[in-house]
Amino acid sequence: MEGCVSNLTVCNLAYSGKLEELKERILADKSLATRTDQDSRTALHWACSAGHTEIVEFLLQLGVPVNDAGWSPLHIAASAGRDEIVRALLGKGAQVNAVNQNGCTPLHYAASKNRHEIAVMLLEGGANPDAKDHYEATAMHRAAAKGNLKMIHILLYYKASTNIQDTEGNTPLHLACDEERVEEAKLLVSQGASIYIENKEEKTPLQVAKGGLGLILKRMVEG
Repeated sequence: MEGCVSNLTVCNLAYSGKLEELKERILADKSLATRTDQDSRTALHWACSAGHTEIVEFLLQLGVPVNDAGWSPLHIAASAGRDEIVRALLGKGAQVNAVNQNGCTPLHYAASKNRHEIAVMLLEGGANPDAKDHYEATAMHRAAAKGNLKMIHILLYYKASTNIQDTEGNTPLHLACDEERVEEAKLLVSQGASIYIENKEEKTPLQVAKGGLGLILKRMVEG
């Protein structure tokens, strides 16, 4: 959602942050509050994307739906890093484990984009830390690959698994090693990530590790 491509005035107003004009139009015709554009996005989706908290709160007070198939407002707010909006959506019953077309939950995007506060809100709200997307990657895979150290700490605190494998057979540790994420790899190993699990290419994290990282991890485990 890089820009508003909607033909609908209400979506444009929501994305542009024009609260008073939006209120005027919707109060004149309540059906506009839930009208969708050509991509099935409502004014709520666009307000979440642009981070207009007051517009989101106005729409939520009207009782617009917060859950829908595909990219939900919560997915969008989590991905865009809109803390207050995530809090408001959760308060209205937004489903924390909603899955979009890519098999991703809002937590996948929070982990990938390094949104710490949002990840905590989602996890406190019951988000499954081990939910898998279409590639069978979890939020931990995302955080490890991106080198989001604090996010890994957060996920570990909420009991995320360290040894889940994706469709390629990679664990989060494989990805951390492949991307030369030294501190992330060390943290994962210290919390029980195995250096011996093989991926589909029959390689362990040690074998995909670059530089001296493999040796460091081996010493940690074997002493």
